[in-house]
Amino acid sequence: MNSPTLTERRSPWVVFTTADDPWPTAAAAALRARGGRVLRLDGRDLLRPASLFDAFARELGFPGYFGRNWDALVDCLHDWHGHGGATRDVAIVVDHADGLLGAEFLGLFVSVLCQAAWNSNLQLDADGEPHGEPWTPFTQHFVLLLDHTAPAAFADGAAAGADVGVALTDGRLTATLTGTQWWPGADPVEAFPWPPPEG
Repeated sequence: MNSPTLTERRSPWVVFTTADDPWPTAAAAALRARGGRVLRLDGRDLLRPASLFDAFARELGFPGYFGRNWDALVDCLHDWHGHGGATRDVAIVVDHADGLLGAEFLGLFVSVLCQAAWNSNLQLDADGEPHGEPWTPFTQHFVLLLDHTAPAAFADGAAAGADVGVALTDGRLTATLTGTQWWPGADPVEAFPWPPPEG
């Protein structure tokens, strides 16, 4: 399994880690050095679907036609042109994400973020062919920072998302998409072992 990155167009797409982990700060600095942007959301605004959609629309500057549903979130993150910067590369960091542990939609949310990142990073359609749109791939990754909850606590909820595989490495919980429909052009991963094998 790959280590997390914010500068390469590869999985894992979503990382849960502690707020005091030095990796996100270093990775964000590397992204900014390449002209990318780091955008931040407050996880306390994401505890209900309606407020989650509002927060993404407001903080990321989604267009007025954003439909405020899960499919529209995937589409707007993938089709998004509004974040500026010298490149379209972006990392979206969610601060204070602990409260999402109790959200019944956690698995769906992680799956949506993974799908959006897969689309943005690879610009492939469901058959693994390049999209017909004139957009070039761009890096898009998501980091959820936890103030007092261990990343491993999110494993079952995150893995409940459609086609989501999770792994715990170096204290970070990473999520990517599994299944053959997500393989073309992506890391040919098999389902991550969760829970980890005993022994």
